[in-house]
Amino acid sequence: MPMTSLPTPRTPDSAEAPALRWGVLGTGWIADTFVRSLRANTRQVVHAVGSRTTDSARRAAEAWEAPVAHGSYEALVADPDVDVVYVTTPHNHHLPHALLAIEAGKHVLVEKPVGLDADEARAIGDAAARAGVFCMEAMWTLFLPKFDVVRQVLADGVLGDVVIAQADMGERFDPPHRITRADLAGGPLLDLGTYAATFATWVLGEPDEVTAVATPAPSGVNGQLAVALRTAAGAIGSLHTSILADSATTGSIIGTEGRLDLGTRYYLPGPMSLHQRSGPTLSWTEPMVEHEALHFEAAETARRIADGHTGSPLRPWADTVATLEVMDRIRAATGLDFDEARAERDR
Repeated sequence: MPMTSLPTPRTPDSAEAPALRWGVLGTGWIADTFVRSLRANTRQVVHAVGSRTTDSARRAAEAWEAPVAHGSYEALVADPDVDVVYVTTPHNHHLPHALLAIEAGKHVLVEKPVGLDADEARAIGDAAARAGVFCMEAMWTLFLPKFDVVRQVLADGVLGDVVIAQADMGERFDPPHRITRADLAGGPLLDLGTYAATFATWVLGEPDEVTAVATPAPSGVNGQLAVALRTAAGAIGSLHTSILADSATTGSIIGTEGRLDLGTRYYLPGPMSLHQRSGPTLSWTEPMVEHEALHFEAAETARRIADGHTGSPLRPWADTVATLEVMDRIRAATGLDFDEARAERDR
């Protein structure tokens, strides 16, 4: 049956989530953006900051009005007043820092991607299971109210049989940005491409076939990728990601009975439209607050931990592993590796 109106998101009010005491491991842009969103939209408490140096930790703690600054990551995870650790260091350091927090008995929210490959994701998930702590990937898009509307549209079968998922994400970056550095696992795949791969696997499930082509960036890292996925049922995923130029960055889900266009910068809060073969075109609008909406993933983390859960059905760890398996297959198809990033981490 066609829809006459889009469903209401079921996302709880972030301000009502139980207040936990957070330790922020890392002090970069995403950490700062996350903390500011928490402070503006939730009751969560940023209790402590951990950095490689005391001076860096103190600067961040002052900016975030956190009472405690730790000059090492080891001191942060050992802080008895920290309930949950948010891991925000560079991609190639997510594995050791997530394990550090888990081994200290802390719950963890790990920035995406949680590791350089699926094996690293499995290692984190296995450690969390042994420790009995909460562990989740910070794939914040899937916690947005907009994506709960998408979730309901898919569950209701309004699109019919989904046959295509399209996702594009391109943004120009120039040196010395970290995404242009091989020693920090640069290139689009683990940054921008994570959104596209997550979108496709979330909509279509795990693919049977993965093919890809790639071209380099001037700095030597991968510059852009075009990826095609095919599921056992014959559905296709068409993905593109680039650090060479600014693309439209659109996402669409296409079925036999309709199409859902998530619009420009589809992974952020913003408009979308449902085009039905036998019903009206419906539109969704909301404030385009961009990363101000990071608080939804934090509130979900707090609710699950308070309820004694070790994960969230909105982003199960198995789905995180499955997405990285797809990205492993993309690397295999294109000859990409993160050897330099592993070497930098292991030095």
